[in-house]
Amino acid sequence: MQNLLTDIATAAASNPDKGSVATYIPELADIDPKQFGISVALANGDVFCAGDADTPFSIQSVSKVFALALALGHVGDQLWNRVGREPSGLSFDSILLLEREDGIPRNPFINAGALVTTDTYLSGSSPREALAALLRFMRAAADDDSIHINEDVAKSEIATGHRNFSLAHYLASHGNMRNPVDKVLGTYCHQCAVEMSCRQLALAGRFLVDSPAMPTLVSFERRRRINALMMTCGHYDGSGDFAFRVGMPGKSGVGGGILVISPGRAAIAVWSPGLNRYGNSKLGTEAMESFAHSTGWSVFGVPHPG
Repeated sequence: MQNLLTDIATAAASNPDKGSVATYIPELADIDPKQFGISVALANGDVFCAGDADTPFSIQSVSKVFALALALGHVGDQLWNRVGREPSGLSFDSILLLEREDGIPRNPFINAGALVTTDTYLSGSSPREALAALLRFMRAAADDDSIHINEDVAKSEIATGHRNFSLAHYLASHGNMRNPVDKVLGTYCHQCAVEMSCRQLALAGRFLVDSPAMPTLVSFERRRRINALMMTCGHYDGSGDFAFRVGMPGKSGVGGGILVISPGRAAIAVWSPGLNRYGNSKLGTEAMESFAHSTGWSVFGVPHPG
């Protein structure tokens, strides 16, 4: 495993096309796209890393996986009355389907759907209390109390998040927002500004693996459903491409991170800030394709020689 990760990191470093960093969030625009890290946390507790695996980065929309788990813990399957479970086929911040479908977002991983899950776990508490609960969940999953929110990134997102404000107000106009819009948006922007390294993110992702190395944080049925949504919706309008190339559930973020789950085996985190045309890490996606081919961990089966 260590040799494989080292080879993948070496190949990423030598690739001249590293994608383009997200420029619409000022705090992300100046990040060096040459960075690359990868970490694998096996179900038995072993961890392997290569490249910049201990460099912290903004996990952005990868946080939606943890927010979904928290929201389901609050209201269970009632959540699906407010958000769907279908791929969007459109960009993560599109308002088009929200208009067509009466304010019900297609899934919890596009921005509109994530605003609904944030609104759900926020209900009955202050933003500070809700974010503290989210951090407790992440820290328990990773067994690491140093995981934190980058306040500069959060402020940058609030200052430039005009499309998210539009989505939230449109949701509210259809009665699909229970808390004040500004309160939800502030919580959501801070949620996206959680900072982790690949090592921390892989460890945190074990709650979806069936790992004997950590306590069970969510039920098997809930893990199965979250993994299913990661497979079908975790990469926005690039979800089908990622499933085709990698064949494992994954959730990306515009900070360049991707959390990938091999059910029963491991959680994998990869990070490189440069994005492809879908808004997902370019080198991260290519690295996971290489990893899946080498390990045969695709949920669709092991490839036969020849």
